[in-house]
Amino acid sequence: MTSQITQLRTLKIAVVGDVHDQWEEEDGIALKALGVDLVLFVGDFGNESVSVVRAIAKLDIPKAAIMGNHDAWYTATEWGRKKCPYDRTKEDWVQEQLDLLGETQVGYGKLDFPAFNLTVVGSRPFSWGGPEWKFADLCKERYGVTSFEDSADLIVKAAKSADYETILFLGHNGPTGLGDRPEDPCGKDWHPIGGDFGDPDFAEAISRTLTAGKTVALVTFGHMHHTMRHTKQAIRKRIFTSIEGTVYLNAASVPRIVEKGTQTLRTFAIVCMEGSAVSQVSQVWVGKDCKITSEEILYELPSKVVQSA
Repeated sequence: MTSQITQLRTLKIAVVGDVHDQWEEEDGIALKALGVDLVLFVGDFGNESVSVVRAIAKLDIPKAAIMGNHDAWYTATEWGRKKCPYDRTKEDWVQEQLDLLGETQVGYGKLDFPAFNLTVVGSRPFSWGGPEWKFADLCKERYGVTSFEDSADLIVKAAKSADYETILFLGHNGPTGLGDRPEDPCGKDWHPIGGDFGDPDFAEAISRTLTAGKTVALVTFGHMHHTMRHTKQAIRKRIFTSIEGTVYLNAASVPRIVEKGTQTLRTFAIVCMEGSAVSQVSQVWVGKDCKITSEEILYELPSKVVQSA
């Protein structure tokens, strides 16, 4: 058998960081202008913002999404329920969001993409992050999950049911194991400063998925904003690569829409894949007429060729 260099079609994926009510019709127009094949949403659309989720659900580009802690803001805690702006005996905004997104909401599930030869698998939806089991009532009532162990089992079950060997993991918060400094992808940046605030169940699920023989090309998430709380002198580390070749991307650029001079700028993380490998990750800002005003390369594979027998 001989090896030859094979030129593969580049798959272009946009990852939309924490939305926090910043989604406009122009975002969909910009994504089409960028020529993306797939869009991944890491959650926190707003505080149970049904209107924002409804608009995103209408986006006619292949997509997958997961829910963030803000997407159950008035439901998951006693504090939130006291501030709830609607009658919870008559309405359920959490369920409305889930219904709008349908199969594209992959929390504790998966979505196969035959055209791209990959599967997107979701981690724990509505994650608050960190080593404590949060949102216990929500997890138990909606998913029958009562512990990190239960949670990891559900994520792994979804991964093992994937139709394709190449897995993209989508979470709201990232996994543990990416560092415990405040500037690390899931590092704790509020007092007391420091500590790994990743999700242990997510990390366990990724490990078990790799052990099962799947290729985990990308793990992307948000929650821990790039601009850190304790200092304005540094930005959070956004990329981590593992010895297995998995690229971890924190996409939480907040705010994701800003005004600069006379222009409105909106940002997306762009992930390019060739075969089962991530070849490049960049952060782009798009302005007037959907033109890219700036691009920062966050990661580049040393060699963009794939050898095949």
